[in-house]
Amino acid sequence: MRLILLFSLAVFIAACGNDGPQQQPSGPAADAGGYPQYSTTYLENKKRKEQAESPNIVVQIQGLAPGGLAQLIGTFEGNNYRADSAQIGANGQIVFKRQEAYFPGLLYLLLPGDLNLQMLVDLDQTFTMTTSLNNLLGDMKVDGSIDNQLLYDALKFEEKQRPMLQGVAMKLSVSKPGNPDYLQIKAEQDKLVDERKAFLDKIFKENPNSIFTSYKRAGQNPDLRDCFKPDGSMDTARYTYAYRARFWDGMDFNDERLLYTPVVSKMLERYITELTPQNPDSIVKFAIRLVDRAEGKPEFFKYFANWIVLKYDPKETTLMDPQAVFVNMIERYFTYQKAVWSDSAEVFALQQRAFEMSASLVGKKAPNVQVPGLDGKIYSLYDKKAPYVVVYMWNPDCEHCAEQTPKLVQLYNQMKDKGLDVYGISVNTEDAKWRGAVKKYGMPWTSVFDPTNKSIYGKYYVDNTPEIYLLNPDRTIIAKNLQVDQIMTMVERDKAKKG
Repeated sequence: MRLILLFSLAVFIAACGNDGPQQQPSGPAADAGGYPQYSTTYLENKKRKEQAESPNIVVQIQGLAPGGLAQLIGTFEGNNYRADSAQIGANGQIVFKRQEAYFPGLLYLLLPGDLNLQMLVDLDQTFTMTTSLNNLLGDMKVDGSIDNQLLYDALKFEEKQRPMLQGVAMKLSVSKPGNPDYLQIKAEQDKLVDERKAFLDKIFKENPNSIFTSYKRAGQNPDLRDCFKPDGSMDTARYTYAYRARFWDGMDFNDERLLYTPVVSKMLERYITELTPQNPDSIVKFAIRLVDRAEGKPEFFKYFANWIVLKYDPKETTLMDPQAVFVNMIERYFTYQKAVWSDSAEVFALQQRAFEMSASLVGKKAPNVQVPGLDGKIYSLYDKKAPYVVVYMWNPDCEHCAEQTPKLVQLYNQMKDKGLDVYGISVNTEDAKWRGAVKKYGMPWTSVFDPTNKSIYGKYYVDNTPEIYLLNPDRTIIAKNLQVDQIMTMVERDKAKKG
């Protein structure tokens, strides 16, 4: 049951793959030119867009039937938006021509039949792309755009190398490190990687200010061949550490054009959810490293901070203690001085919510609670003598509580003489409903209710009921957001830590 009105941040997240948009454009409203209006970047980047020439982009695709609709799809901070559309003319010609320029970045040309082409746009937005329907990539020729010429040179190079890299990877998978053939195959792989690196490095050196250079360099994997052992096998621990530490080395946080490509959102998702262990301490540690690195680069800073807060909003994740991530991010970055994209009321609301969560994070000393019970007497949580105590926050009208409460009654009856007790707190209800539900479920533990919620405010945070906290003999919070059938697992795990 939802108990607290959750504050929503103004950022939108959607996936967009390298090979084209994964969904039809949707999301926030757009202006007359098709541009998203959900960020201050819209206003700031508008200055750069106004320096660009009026677009006159001609795409000629031999074999494409006339009469259909072609759409230009942009991407901003991982969210797709419709930038423009045009009818497919005779001989498969599509023309995008108008006064207002497109935002510099990467655009996808969506064609009938789920086909798409990529194109880069910057200040120069007059160019021609010619290809055939049967071989969109191989037959592509670009006139008038060095960025797109470089883009398709790179795509063709990668397409040519792909089967060779796949073949080498297949051979490596059936060989063993240390074998002579393994080292030889690994050398083949390194040679292909070096060829690709040399190809791109030459382009980067000759075109340092190109949007292609910035875009392509940003997404390059770190070269970590020094993290392999003499027998050719990977030093996994060293490789993982180095890969994560150098993951963002190619990203130019001063180049806001990159926010209009999929590279930033895809890297952010991978860095936080794949390269970072999914526990609150690790997430906080590596999130801070990234966001601190982006300070002074306002658009990247805002995007990273907002995205991580939304990703680990307690209502959106199954992480054990997402509040720890939320609280650390809000306290560190969503201040009146740093969160300049939000007004003071929004910052206050976020800080207030973080405060409500902060006292009940895993690893903290459990706050004491003193609340009237069924007989009107005050019952203190700290009066409980059992080594392990469950703080059970529930509501009589909650469907999930109706499912979990009988299970907790059964567990309590099994474990009450074996070191486990329960302190039940009913929240957001009425006295009669609380008393009726205690009787209905036959709750045998201490049950309390404060109709004002003042006794628990700022102590134990709950946004969904039931909320289960588990306290150890030191009255430290060792687990939260549990199901009843997870309680004893966490008890045994805590006992094992203590030997």
